[in-house]
Amino acid sequence: MQMKTKLKYLVASIAVGMAASGAAFAQEVVKIGYSGPLSGGAALYGKNVLTGMEMAAKEINERGFEVGGKKYKLEIVALDDQYNPAQTGVNVQRLIQQHKTPAVLVPHSGGIFAVQAFNEKSKVLLLAYTSLPQVTARGNQLSIRIPPEFTGYVNPFIKHAMSKYGKNVAIANADHDYAKAWTAAFKPAWEQAGGKVVAENPMSYNKATDFYSGVSRVMQNNPDVMFIGGASEPTALVVKQARELGFKGGFIIIDQAKMDEMAKVIGGYGAIEGAIGVLPLVEDNRPSSRLFVHKFQKAYQKDPSSEVSLNYTAVHATAVAMKLAKTVSDPAAIRAQMDKAFKSLPSEHNPNEINGVTENGGSTANTYVATVEGGKVKAVNLQNLAAAK
Repeated sequence: MQMKTKLKYLVASIAVGMAASGAAFAQEVVKIGYSGPLSGGAALYGKNVLTGMEMAAKEINERGFEVGGKKYKLEIVALDDQYNPAQTGVNVQRLIQQHKTPAVLVPHSGGIFAVQAFNEKSKVLLLAYTSLPQVTARGNQLSIRIPPEFTGYVNPFIKHAMSKYGKNVAIANADHDYAKAWTAAFKPAWEQAGGKVVAENPMSYNKATDFYSGVSRVMQNNPDVMFIGGASEPTALVVKQARELGFKGGFIIIDQAKMDEMAKVIGGYGAIEGAIGVLPLVEDNRPSSRLFVHKFQKAYQKDPSSEVSLNYTAVHATAVAMKLAKTVSDPAAIRAQMDKAFKSLPSEHNPNEINGVTENGGSTANTYVATVEGGKVKAVNLQNLAAAK
């Protein structure tokens, strides 16, 4: 009798094990690829992007991810490209061939352009984390630009800096492709507004930590404003070294650099007094932003940056687009649903208030920017700043 009971338990255990195994096999894996800087000067930037992606994937899996009646597990596969576009291309080819990723996210313009050379032919949706307008102007049918284009910042930033500090600007930003694109838009706009570019000395933010010689060179021309920016940590060092060399003017900071990350490097916002740049998420008092910040702080015991939140939203939107398209493998069908996906996101998954995607693949949003006054961040609606006289 005892033997029969043991046998029954054994058979039952095997049955349960087989059922669990079957359930595991029934839940297939869909992978979203990532190629970005996870080492080198821009490593913090790249890791923030990845953290946002992984946070979204975790939430999606916890809630259950079902597409077309099938259950999936969403996985982020990350490869380091050290901000090198050539390596980005190699990484994305590997992600497509080895991991069968229907979508990949790249957070720098040089890498994005490298991928756009083949992503349509290779049938992979490119999630481009850059505000460069050329990304969508190229007509690539399998690209989504995650943040709104940076050109919307240029004239409002110039208006603010010129009215507070003066008309002489020194260009001392990074020398990578994205920073060059900002310079190409900024320089003629500054001159058209009646200003003068008194010095121009881009620097290798991703390779250097000592910017004294470069900053000293542009300061010899007595600028009222310095136009700076690249990854947050080196941008902070440029500010620190400029102040140490006696610069008293204001800063226009391109949107790649985040003021809150800079403040951690230079001991607060005091050194960036008078600056204008993108609004740190932790200083954004909109309810959706506050909710996300609290959730992130609880999970990671640190503050999130906008790289975290925007790419968190991008992954959530991609998952929704897959559900709407009823496919995890057809990038064109997924791309066709991205506008509807962003618009249907609950506020908890959309802290930056992205409100849709244009026909050419660029996102639009209700954007706030930041000025630093009295050592504190002040949030300003970008549309209101642009309209101010």
